[in-house]
Amino acid sequence: MDRTGNEKNRICRKCLLREIDEKAYREKLYVYIEKLDQGIRAKEQLYEKRLLLCKACEKLNDGTCAACGCYVELRAAVKNSHCPYGKW
Repeated sequence: MDRTGNEKNRICRKCLLREIDEKAYREKLYVYIEKLDQGIRAKEQLYEKRLLLCKACEKLNDGTCAACGCYVELRAAVKNSHCPYGKW
């Protein structure tokens, strides 16, 4: 298992975003965030603060950061992550 408690040898299905059920994908993302180990996961107040900063950023585009390509909700959920522009 990896540091988040998930199996290391997951198989990549090589999906394109346009081929994925958007609602199901969003639900999986939130389940993944919920399952993050408490040692890795940002506290809720910090997570929400980060999301507010991302929401105000000109680089936010459909839930992803145009600067680095990450899903901002996932990056914000990890305690030791940071904004590539130093906004948080």
